[in-house]
Amino acid sequence: MSDTTAERNRPGAPGNESAGESGDQNRRTSVTKKGGGDPAGRGRTTIADGVVEKIAGMAARDVVGVHAMGSGLSRTFGAVRDRVPGGKPAVTRGVKAEVGEVQTALDLEIVVDYGVSIAEVARDVRENVVSAVERMTGLEVVEVNIAVSDVKLPEEEDEEPESRLQ
Repeated sequence: MSDTTAERNRPGAPGNESAGESGDQNRRTSVTKKGGGDPAGRGRTTIADGVVEKIAGMAARDVVGVHAMGSGLSRTFGAVRDRVPGGKPAVTRGVKAEVGEVQTALDLEIVVDYGVSIAEVARDVRENVVSAVERMTGLEVVEVNIAVSDVKLPEEEDEEPESRLQ
């Protein structure tokens, strides 16, 4: 049996068309590599809106003068949810992202501390958010719209309810 196998695999043997023969029996299959030689260019990466929202939320909260994110109602519900055992802080509260293939646009709703320049805080938030999102995702941030929904006064208590658990 090994003699027959060796005979079939030998170039020029009957039933084994080899180079040098012409016609339809001698077909070559060319392999074309798509994407060139760069492995990083093969395939596609998609980034969910929520990923960009988390990055933007964290970057906005890092800016001095930003007291909180979101409207009063969403902050109240979020504070209650945060107090529930096993609940996690909503990093995306006050952030909405629209993500395309190569660009993203963001809407942020913030509460600023009393006494800070709202224009400067908004500028710093934009710079920090654009830098973080572009660095981490590679997406181009085309706009960051900021809505200042409230000012936190020094004598105001936080809207977060006191925990009943001690």
